[in-house]
Amino acid sequence: MTKLRLGVDARAFSSPAGGVRRYAWELYGAIARIDPAVEIIALGAAAGTRLPERVTPRPAIAAPTNLGWMAVSIPLAARAAALDVYHAPAYTAPLWGVHPQVLTVHDVSYERRPEWNAYKNDRMRRWFYRASALGADRIVTDSSFSRQEIIAAYGIPAAHIHVVPLAASERFTPGPCDPSALPSAVRRPYALHVGDLHVRRNLTTALAAVLALRRDDPRCADLTLVCAGIDRGTGPALRAQAQAARDPSALVLTGPVEEDALLNLYRGALLLAYPSRYEGFGLPVLEAMRCGVPVVGANGSSIPELVGEAALLVADLDIDAWRDAIRRVVTDPATASALHAASLARAAQFSWTRTATDTLAVFREAAGRHTGRAA
Repeated sequence: MTKLRLGVDARAFSSPAGGVRRYAWELYGAIARIDPAVEIIALGAAAGTRLPERVTPRPAIAAPTNLGWMAVSIPLAARAAALDVYHAPAYTAPLWGVHPQVLTVHDVSYERRPEWNAYKNDRMRRWFYRASALGADRIVTDSSFSRQEIIAAYGIPAAHIHVVPLAASERFTPGPCDPSALPSAVRRPYALHVGDLHVRRNLTTALAAVLALRRDDPRCADLTLVCAGIDRGTGPALRAQAQAARDPSALVLTGPVEEDALLNLYRGALLLAYPSRYEGFGLPVLEAMRCGVPVVGANGSSIPELVGEAALLVADLDIDAWRDAIRRVVTDPATASALHAASLARAAQFSWTRTATDTLAVFREAAGRHTGRAA
């Protein structure tokens, strides 16, 4: 295989955004395993930075802002490294001097539904996202849904956008739950939601369904909704919703959890409730399916594409439909068993080896369209 010098942003390996960090570790680690001809160079990695095996650190000039990093630090480091291709793993990329470059855009909810993304909705950030997408030689995204959304948001030709589904870590497997290791407020039985608590995650609908079941169905009287993730502003409203129903114990917000605790949460859940109104992929859904957890999800955005026939899908805002779907999983062992088997079979179709192979093909295509090295 032809040698390839691949430059990547070292900040991704320690990003506070958990999804970006996992993507970098899994993707670049898998590329290093499957193709020894690829030299992966982490631009801006300080001495002692923890990196995957076979990823080489290379220093860069420090910059106080992301814009400064992309405008000065990365272009200078890329020029010195004589790259064949540069990959930006999440939304923003160097705006000059680094070509060919491939940009990963996981979703464009901030463009398509800005009212759900206040923290990404400032003018400079959206300009930077747009300029990065328009300046990239190729874009990688996680789903066909996101590809169409990128086309609609930016007018980028479809041929420049490659769909490469993500994968879940192999550590997510079926197994027994250790109740003593669950977060202190969590008690079984519970429906689980994993992911940051955004407005677009639509958790008020899932909570309304659980509250109705606890009130009206004795078989579900002890069921709780456990939400694991960073609160992006919806936590107080969810607590108020449970309090207004005079049932505050129906809801548990754990905050972010470490991966070992997350695996245990998945294994202890009766189901994953994923009512999100907008997703570019939905990695927690795939993690749950790898653990054999039945999934009840919203019938929109990328979720149907991800789960295939392996989940119960309902309209995102239909509380009665959510109530009935959750009740089926909780009270009907045959439904739960069938979804368990379907989840495992569907999840087996995704792997980081496949993701790395397909992404690497995009890198090589981009590199092959340019003569010489990245500037």
